Amino acid sequence: MEKFEDVLLSQRGGVGFIVLNRPKALNAITFEMVTCIQSALTAWEADDSIKAVVIEGAGDRSFCAGGDVIAVSKAGQVQDPLSQDFFQAEYRLNRTIHLFPKPYIAFLDGITMGGGVGLSVHGNCRIVTERTVFAMPETGIGLFPDVGGSHFLSRCPGQVGVYLGLTGARLGAADMLSIGLADLYMPSTARDAFFADLESADWSKGTPDQVVAACAARFAGDAGVAALDALRDTIDRIFEGASMEEILAQLQADDGAEAHTMLKHLSTKSPTLLKVSLEQLRRGAVQDFDTNMQMEYRLVRHALRPGSDFHEGVRALLIDKDKSPKWSPDKISAVQQADVDAFFQAPPEGDLEF
Repeated sequence: MEKFEDVLLSQRGGVGFIVLNRPKALNAITFEMVTCIQSALTAWEADDSIKAVVIEGAGDRSFCAGGDVIAVSKAGQVQDPLSQDFFQAEYRLNRTIHLFPKPYIAFLDGITMGGGVGLSVHGNCRIVTERTVFAMPETGIGLFPDVGGSHFLSRCPGQVGVYLGLTGARLGAADMLSIGLADLYMPSTARDAFFADLESADWSKGTPDQVVAACAARFAGDAGVAALDALRDTIDRIFEGASMEEILAQLQADDGAEAHTMLKHLSTKSPTLLKVSLEQLRRGAVQDFDTNMQMEYRLVRHALRPGSDFHEGVRALLIDKDKSPKWSPDKISAVQQADVDAFFQAPPEGDLEF
């Protein structure tokens, strides 16, 4: 198979393997990587010799820490076509994974955030390990939980998805299993044997999904207790608020340590994008997948306009690393509903098409 420097593709047995190969960058995904993976999945869907697909990250630290947002921010500030092309391609790839008719096995061994979640959570076999760290931290850089966050976060039980999307809280393997964002726990040391089992599998022994499930079951383990479960009642009570003002008022009135931590997390986020993200997740819960992605494309095109909180967030957290973004406006109370509504309008080039 073709070998692109940042994405390694191979076929072994009846399995197509994708390796995100930027370990020094925590396998952050670029436009070229997105298009390479899209091409591979399109070809493998039509190839009867491919029974299943595996995607993983190179190295032992990260599956994929997200998109290459520094490059996207630079493009957005000068309205370079990359700021449009990247998200069109990424969101179409998220949809391809969501609809992929063969087993799509994401081996989430390490950091899995932002764009990395979009490459994995939409698949039908999501395997987590003791090293898995999940988060959707976008509001901290002046963005919103995209790559299908409108769909998978809004369908988490209770208000957990709203909590994750607004705070950027990190989850471990057991937490992900508890709320349906992962399917199976496997120790990282089982990787080689599991992949070898898939490569030598007899695909006549059942449907591809059944064969994959049987292979995975041989190496599955117990992820332990989900720490998130102890917070669920508090999360559901606080994040059912109809507005950010209500949510913050609930947190401020709560004397518990958990509420204090949540309030501290929210205080560092873009006020505008907190309001936008809450609206996004409420709308996303009653939309189908394609409408979710079209909404997110509208949001991201507005979020990348010159002078936006996104560019300031990327500067403060990823470029200068002073961790002191100057949000505009800098208070929830100063964010007007008209400012929020503007994000949901179609961009000049029109809506995302599939």
